[in-house]
Amino acid sequence: MLPPWFLLAAAALLGLVVGSFLNVVVHRLPRMMEHEEANYIAELRDDPLPHPERYNLMVPRSACPHCGHAIGALENIPVLSYLVLRGRCSACAAPIGARYPLVEAGTALLTALAAAHFGPTWQALAAIALIWALIALTLIDADTQLLPDQITLPLLWLGLLLNLGGLFAPLADAVAGAAAGYLLLWSVYWVFKLVRGKEGMGYGDFKLMAALGAWFGWQALPALVLLSSVVGLVVALANIALRRQDRDTHFAFGPYIAGAGLLVLFFGANVLPLGIAG
Repeated sequence: MLPPWFLLAAAALLGLVVGSFLNVVVHRLPRMMEHEEANYIAELRDDPLPHPERYNLMVPRSACPHCGHAIGALENIPVLSYLVLRGRCSACAAPIGARYPLVEAGTALLTALAAAHFGPTWQALAAIALIWALIALTLIDADTQLLPDQITLPLLWLGLLLNLGGLFAPLADAVAGAAAGYLLLWSVYWVFKLVRGKEGMGYGDFKLMAALGAWFGWQALPALVLLSSVVGLVVALANIALRRQDRDTHFAFGPYIAGAGLLVLFFGANVLPLGIAG
């Protein structure tokens, strides 16, 4: 049997590599969606495609947004390349955002924590996949206020499939959690819209809550909803107090749902005293 330190080191190394890829996903997936929508509308109108070039998670190669310098393999080593380059492009010396190494290091840390928490089990592999998806969704929503179906819907179905064997929750609880998670936020959305005459959250939030309900079962919903709502409210009020936004400013709610999902993953539905035991 492999020693525990080897498992943690391998998980952290894998997390570093995947964290680098998640940076690409966060940057490109919203643009891929925009390109596809613009091309689709152009096709309907029989107009020239505005984005005929290939653009996906693999093509074109990553490049400096300032000078177009193509990033080589030695410049793309997670965290290390950033440190060696001192946070600047090797061609034009333009600053590289600190978020890139932070995402890589954070993904490595959470991946290693999942490996330590669940051990060498199928639960660990599933938990790591969930963590990666939640990191991507958090950053995309923070940047664009979008929670792409390309991630939320597979996450929902994966949760149900994993729970066919009760990996995290009995299947009946998972199905009930998916339905209740969606309908709960859907109801809040319509009540808010009827009272205030405007949208208070997006459909992506419903789908993400449904996905977490599918993973953890309906028993986790009180903790998921309370944690995400309370933290989101505190941050919003703080931003209003600091005049970073006003009362009518939209803010991304997905990161708070994802954060609540991570807490439930590691601490269970009873992460709050009001959580219902699974």
